[in-house]
Amino acid sequence: MTSEVVENEFEFYSKAEKYWKDVPATVDGMLGGYGHISSIDINSSRKFLQRFLRDGPNRTGTTRALDCGAGIGRITKRLLLPLFKTVDMVDVTEDFLTKAKSYLGEEGRRVSNYFCCGLQDFSPEPNSYDVIWIQWVIGHLTDNHLSDFLKRCRAGLRPNGIVVIKDNMAQEGVIMDDVDSSVCRDLDVVRKIIRRAGLHLLAEERQENFPDEIYHVYTFAMR
Repeated sequence: MTSEVVENEFEFYSKAEKYWKDVPATVDGMLGGYGHISSIDINSSRKFLQRFLRDGPNRTGTTRALDCGAGIGRITKRLLLPLFKTVDMVDVTEDFLTKAKSYLGEEGRRVSNYFCCGLQDFSPEPNSYDVIWIQWVIGHLTDNHLSDFLKRCRAGLRPNGIVVIKDNMAQEGVIMDDVDSSVCRDLDVVRKIIRRAGLHLLAEERQENFPDEIYHVYTFAMR
């Protein structure tokens, strides 16, 4: 539980904001020096997501997506804009969202909103999104704030919409990273928080072909 490793909530959030302000607004910066894994990541995410976008009575729509912890828009550019009519982006670092406007190029015209906000304070517009994509950012929220944010995401979904989390998973328990002021939770802790938010897991998948030295990465789809 984050309550065991986060001693001061205000400090936990402000240290993270300060850390990201000093990170270069590049793909390599977004991925902590692992920019070379971006294509592997995007290709796996596309396959995972497309199973929900295929034809069928409960097919997830392709009208609008939300990219949470969007940074400069790496996922918006390569995963979401090719699949959805419009995308909204939310990130706590204003410089990243400013950079996104040039990084996204012409297709960036289909980004409707750039929200500069921490996810602990962000509320997706109710009944608005087919997909809410949350990648490599849940570690910057305490358990309570993550659960509350996921509840707001649930309310933000359109019919047959899904929330997707893709993130690092610890082997056991909750591990604090003092460098970027984040936590890494194990699978059981994340599943409990998902259940606590009233969401039902539809799919869970481990990312393959990532470097051995980094945490295992899992993707969850829920509604």
